[in-house]
Amino acid sequence: MFRRMLLTCAIAVIFGWSSAAYTCTNILVTRGASTDGSVMITYACDGEFLPHLRYEPAADHRPGEVIEIRGRDGKVRGTIPQVRHTFAVVGLMNEHQLVIGETTFEGRKELVNPDGLLHYWTLMRLALERARTAREAISVITRLVAKYGYASSGETFSIADPNEAWILEMVGTGTGGTGAIWVARRIPDGMISCHANRSRIGEVPMNDPACLHSDNVVSFAIAHGYWNPRSGRPFRFNIAYDPPSPQHIRYSDTRVWSIFRRAAPSLELTPDFALGRKGAHPYPLWVRPDHKLSAADVMSLMRDHYEGTELDMTKGVDAGPFGDPNRWRPIGWKVGDVQYTWERPISTQQTGFSFVSQSRSWLPDPVGGVLWYGVDDTYTTCYVPLYCGIDAVPPSFTRGDMQRFSWDSAWWVFNFVANIANLKYSYMIKDIQAVQRELEGTFLALEPAVDETAVELLKTNPGLARRYLTDYSVSHAEQAVHRWKALGEALLTKYNDGYVKDAKGRPREVGYPLGWLKRVVKERGDLYRVPAGPVRQP
Repeated sequence: MFRRMLLTCAIAVIFGWSSAAYTCTNILVTRGASTDGSVMITYACDGEFLPHLRYEPAADHRPGEVIEIRGRDGKVRGTIPQVRHTFAVVGLMNEHQLVIGETTFEGRKELVNPDGLLHYWTLMRLALERARTAREAISVITRLVAKYGYASSGETFSIADPNEAWILEMVGTGTGGTGAIWVARRIPDGMISCHANRSRIGEVPMNDPACLHSDNVVSFAIAHGYWNPRSGRPFRFNIAYDPPSPQHIRYSDTRVWSIFRRAAPSLELTPDFALGRKGAHPYPLWVRPDHKLSAADVMSLMRDHYEGTELDMTKGVDAGPFGDPNRWRPIGWKVGDVQYTWERPISTQQTGFSFVSQSRSWLPDPVGGVLWYGVDDTYTTCYVPLYCGIDAVPPSFTRGDMQRFSWDSAWWVFNFVANIANLKYSYMIKDIQAVQRELEGTFLALEPAVDETAVELLKTNPGLARRYLTDYSVSHAEQAVHRWKALGEALLTKYNDGYVKDAKGRPREVGYPLGWLKRVVKERGDLYRVPAGPVRQP
């Protein structure tokens, strides 16, 4: 029976948390856009939850075996037939280097089908267990929903294998409906794409082999009044099935803009569309980066608070005296009758886990697929390499309880460091990044040697090769957690009570930045002003 749970943003749904948890970001990088020919995707799964990393071994199944699909109440809602063989899965990458991410865009509420059997997280797991390539994964997902019904709201999937990267977008057909409405676009080689909680696919080139779609993608929109073919406007999937609002665009498209403006600065893209300024045009589905991207470059793209732009979250009174980019929820608020919103960055303290994947066609599958995995905020995490050929995962990434702090849980260790940093962010972030660069730099530098050793072992002893990759992945991930624990203790010691200890351990008074003090004087200077002149005795 199917009793395993995939750790995605869906956890927020399973445990009944608010829809605010649907806040994820994905980047897709094709072979021709990467420095080494890797296909890469990223996934930041955001929400207040504690993920447990899983490994599921490959398995053979008996004829007639079924998978139970359960609802939030734990009751069985239906069953689907199991296949004869399922592939091994590490996190969200399978043994064939197939990897899947997602972001939820909700779309039209009336298209959610409560009678559909399969939610998007179940579809992701089934695709990883049953497909070898991105195209096969699209086929698995779309055939399953056609037969058993789609239960989620709008969803954008990133799907990659060693050769291709695809975006698949899907919505339901409403209460009592059947199947789903969907479209998939292959990202052209040499390009990168991204999505962030808003439907990204616009026009649907019907006769393009790099575009796949359901038969009803246009007819359903016409029948329900979502698009009028006599309007003179082309059919656009995202306009028909995820009609945008200014707040929706601000929330999502700022992230798309920031990824593209950093990867392709020559395009001189502005935030105008995301900010709702007149005459601005939507951002393209894909762009060509100015320079090919390495895994380290892609990790950097996932670390972003709009630094250096007019939206820079480390600036302004809202960043406090020490340039803290974190904004506590809710993201929107009112003063009088006016609605305001904080920016929604790629890096956020609410991230549960994230990854940067590499799928490499020139290497055997057990070595070619690497899931660079991290927990908590992308800005303050450390990505550790997990090869898809391993048969165990780091224990500290499988532990933890939201209701109880524990040094044995990687999630809590990284949260400890990130939360300590909020006390004196502009100081502490430099210490965090120094350790981050050291560890990730070492892991990236070791990758070619690890690859070469594992490939040689595969030729003579595949079992030993698997043991080698597992030991390397697990030990180095645990090394990172141990180092992060020491980092947290060092930060607490160095910055205790607002002081900053120098190289000899002596506490120094550093106070506040001058700009912040000027704001204090402007607002409350009369209270804090020290009278001039001598004190007169009565």
